[in-house]
Order: sequence, then C-alpha cells, then structure tokens
Amino acid sequence: MTDAPTTKDQPVPPSIRAAAGWSWRLLLIGAALAVLLWLLNELKVVVVPIAVALLVTVLLAPFVGWLQRHTRLPRVAAVAISLAAMVLLVAGLVTLATRSIIKGIGQLWTQASEGIDKLTSWLATGPLQLTTEDISKYIDTIRESFSGSNSGLVSGALHATTTVGHVAAGTLIALFCTFFFLLDGRTIWSWVVGLLPRGSREHVHQAGRRGLVTLGAYTRTQILVAAVDALGIGIGAAILRVPLALPLAVLVFLGSFVPIVGAVVTGSVAVLVALVANGPLNALLMLAVVLLVQQIEGHGLQPFLMGHAVSLHPVAVLLAVAAGSFVAGIVGALFAVPLVATLNTVILYLHGHDKFPQLGRDDHVPVRGRGHPVLDRAIAQVAESEAEDEATLAEQVDPSDGTDPGDAPGAAR
Repeated sequence: MTDAPTTKDQPVPPSIRAAAGWSWRLLLIGAALAVLLWLLNELKVVVVPIAVALLVTVLLAPFVGWLQRHTRLPRVAAVAISLAAMVLLVAGLVTLATRSIIKGIGQLWTQASEGIDKLTSWLATGPLQLTTEDISKYIDTIRESFSGSNSGLVSGALHATTTVGHVAAGTLIALFCTFFFLLDGRTIWSWVVGLLPRGSREHVHQAGRRGLVTLGAYTRTQILVAAVDALGIGIGAAILRVPLALPLAVLVFLGSFVPIVGAVVTGSVAVLVALVANGPLNALLMLAVVLLVQQIEGHGLQPFLMGHAVSLHPVAVLLAVAAGSFVAGIVGALFAVPLVATLNTVILYLHGHDKFPQLGRDDHVPVRGRGHPVLDRAIAQVAESEAEDEATLAEQVDPSDGTDPGDAPGAAR
C-alpha cells in the first residue's frame, strides 16, 4: 500500500489547483450569463412585454378572484372586466396629464423665455462682462451646431418611429399575455414545470409559489409607495403654485417604480420647473418638499410595507438598480429589484430556507409525466419527503461544535 503523495511531490500547490478549479467554473458561468443576456436583449420586444404582463397579473389576480366571489361571474368575464378597468384607468391618467401639459406648456415657455432674457442681461452686466456681440456669437455657434446635425435628427426621427412601433407591438403582447395569464395561469405554469425532470418538479413548483408571493408583495407595495410620492410632491407643487403640478405628479408616480433612483430624478424635474417658473426661493421650497417625501418613504413606508416579503438590504437594492440600468437601461432599472427579490426567495427555498412556511406544501402542481398520474404524484411526494428529512438532519447537526455530518444518526457510511 503506497502512501498518499505529499505536497513536495505535487508540482502545483493545492491553493493554485483550487483557484484554477474555481476560475474555469466561474468563467463558464459568466459565459452562460453573457449568452443569456445577449439572447434576452435580442428578444427584448417579446421579453419585456411578458415581464410587464407578469407584474400586471400578480396585481390584478386578487381583484379577479374578488369579482368571481362576489358577482358569480365566469372566470373569463372577470378577467376581461379587470383588464378593461386597468386599461381605462391608465388611459385616463395619461389623457389628464397630457391635457395639463398642453394647457400649461405655453405659460411655462413664456416664463422660461423671461428667465433666458434675465440670464442674458446678467451675462452682459455681471462679473463676466460679456458683450452683446459675444453672446450673439455663442448663440450663432449653437445654432450652427444644430443645423449641421440634420442627418442626425432624421436618423433620430426614424429611430423614434421604430420605437413607437415596438411600443405598440409590446403593448398588444402584454395585454394578450396578461389576459391568458389571468385566465389559464395555472395551466401554463403546469406545462412549464412539466418540462423539468419528474424528481424536481415539486421543488420548483413550491419555490415558484413563494416567488410569486414575493413578486406580488413587491408590486403592490411599490404602487402604494409611488402613489404616496406622487401625492406628496404633487400637492406640494400645487401649494407652491408650480406650473404643471398634475403632470409632475404623474411623472413622479411612474418614476417611483425604479426604487431609490426614480423618485429622486423625477423630483429634481419638479425642482427645475419651480426654478424656471418661480425663481430660486420657490425652487428651494420645492426641494424641501421632495426631500421630506423621500425621507418619509425611505424610513417609514418602504421598511414597514416591504417587511418580510421582500427582505432586501438598501445596498442590494441600489446595486441591483445600478446593474440593471447598466445592462438594459431604463427597462433594466425597472425590473432589476423585483427580479432580484424573487430570485432571492426562490434560491433560499431551494437551499432549505422557507420564507413563507404558512403556504404549506399541500398545493401540488398537476402535471402529466410519462407514466401514470398516480405514480407521478407518488414520486413528487417522495422527493418532498426526502427534502424534509435533509432539512431536519441539517438542523440536528451543528457544524460549530465539530460534529462530523457523517457521524450523525442515520447518515450513510
């Protein structure tokens, strides 16, 4: 019997071999993620509407159930009414905001022109002492730069036309998917889970249930937080007589769906409008209103409403928003936090930590495997029982006291 090779007999130290093993695995994972991100970017016209449809589905599902219980309507009628009510509400808000913008943009433009005249006179009489000829020369330079970019404007217009077409197609896809997610969501989920190996279907189903609870909690909470931000800043702008208070409130409501960053950016737009329209003092008061609303949201509403359902540290939220915006722009910033929160819940469950034990495991997904349905159900129950036994064994063995898991009762020798 030969002795095991010592460290001196090995040309590569164990630490280098371990680092090399981790390196090629991390490179492989990174390559797979890069291919996945590239594929999602290529199919963003389809992927983004499906993601929007999923968010709208978890938002409208309780209302559809309430309609069915209290009006005895068929499922398809309840879904159609809920979806039509949401579309009418969004269209009404957009129409109201657009009319307010059209009505107040003339006054705002006049005030902006007066501000530009005051700035021009300050440049001439202030410390810079610029003459009228210097100012005219700078204005002519700016005008020539704009006139020299006609081709860029044309290409931008064509790009905008293409974007409008993509938005219209995405809206139709989102409405279509939302309707069928609400109507046949259970059947669609069963088909997706049925594509997996039979031994893992029950685990994925239970993890998916908990991820859906997290996604629903995040969506409802974010809508409430966005409404509070919009009301606070909108009422503050109306009290301070800032023009376009209603469109600014709608803009803040939409921007607040990007956590932390969105409300700050849209609030700064309100401060800028106050500066142009009413002067520095009014802008400072508007800034105080925005900061007050942000403090109430960040230290009161977000921790209280998110609670246990979406347990993400603010640092994780900020990094998720930054990474999402870097990878996919505004769309990435919008979906980064719900994606990270849902993945957090799913991965924790698959590793033995159930954030929602009150959901139980009695809800089994009805999938048809290659064998008999009764056999499939028995296989799923055996897999779930094995997972529970592993979790119980992990709780009984404490790694901190030096106990070897192989010495635990019932462990395989």
